Amino acid sequence: MEAVFREEHGRLLASLVRRFGDLDLAEEVASEAMEAALVHWPERGVPERPGAWLLTTARRRAVDRLRRDQAYAARLGVLRAEAERAEPAPPADAGTGSGAGAELPDDRLQLFFTCAHPALPDEVRGALVLRFLAGLSTPEVARAYLVPTATMAQRIVRAKKKISQARVPFRVPAPDELPERLPGVLQVLYSLFTEGYAASFGADLQRPDLAGEAIRLARILRRLLPAQREVTGLLALMLLVHARREARTGPGGEMVLLAEQDRGRWDRALIEEGLALVPAALTGGPPGPYGVQAAIAALHDEAPDLAGTDWPQIAALYDVLLGLDPSPVVALNRAVAVAMRDGPAAGLALLDALVDARPGASGGGPADGRRLSAYHPFHAARADLLERLGRRAEAAEGYRRALDLAGTTAERARLRRVLDALEAPPRR
Repeated sequence: MEAVFREEHGRLLASLVRRFGDLDLAEEVASEAMEAALVHWPERGVPERPGAWLLTTARRRAVDRLRRDQAYAARLGVLRAEAERAEPAPPADAGTGSGAGAELPDDRLQLFFTCAHPALPDEVRGALVLRFLAGLSTPEVARAYLVPTATMAQRIVRAKKKISQARVPFRVPAPDELPERLPGVLQVLYSLFTEGYAASFGADLQRPDLAGEAIRLARILRRLLPAQREVTGLLALMLLVHARREARTGPGGEMVLLAEQDRGRWDRALIEEGLALVPAALTGGPPGPYGVQAAIAALHDEAPDLAGTDWPQIAALYDVLLGLDPSPVVALNRAVAVAMRDGPAAGLALLDALVDARPGASGGGPADGRRLSAYHPFHAARADLLERLGRRAEAAEGYRRALDLAGTTAERARLRRVLDALEAPPRR
């Protein structure tokens, strides 16, 4: 049942939003439908089409609520008329990635574009997708964005009010509207993929369902906008990274770092598809951030092992990427690449500068420093460099900090193993 709820949540919510035009109402009745399933399914069994069962139940709850609530009653006729004029939605069990209609836009794509609307602030677009399409709780979304839960809750509430007050349409934009919406759309799509690639919370390191959904939507966008190089770049990046998914966890679900992965388990078909897209993403004009990231991912996927990776080229590409996207996470990844090229001391100096908020320091400023201080990969990367420099006590302290901040069981288990090995007495 948990698997069904996770799979159906985004599709259910999107269908309800399209039908009733109200995010709050859709959230409430979707939750009620799932609560009803928890009561009925253990006794009667999971229906053959669980998504259709949930959608039917939620629709009935919504209509009942609209009829009872005088504030909504006047809207019910309008909603019905709008639904009749709207393009018919696919069946509730469509869009699973197979079949003739699986690649066609569906209700989730409409909700996706709604969440990426330019009327909404940049900092909430990706958060809305994670909340409504990925099904994350508000604390989980806050953790993914490195902000307090209360801050994220306020952002989401304000965003929902903005959608309602500005009458943001629940539809896929017309072709002439797409280029203007593209940067925000790509940002949101990348947020969805990132949560699938590295879950911010829970027992599992990855959520392949979310990563697969992001790739499916990226394919649709590329068909809609074949000349947009950054769409091609994002799709290439997703394919090249998703190709490593099977090697990123061990038999018990434990996290496996890139250096330790069995590259024979990488999906060669996805790699070849991604590699074929990279030239188109990088030619015809100045490179964009997704095209540059795709080029970095391609160098990793083409390398026979960690030692055979072209670290000078990767570090140079991160220099370009940092100019396009001067974010603290990009700066962190650049520092790791520099450490692989020039040695751990060079990388450590860059990492320490990122959180140094003193006047005249070369870091990204107090805000970026605070964000990285709450970001467990920063502490894990710094601890690794300290360990390589022989500073074991400082490395152990860094791993303990990373362990406190890690959000998934798989990440915590790996950090615990590394820390235990580091703190174990030396063998005689």
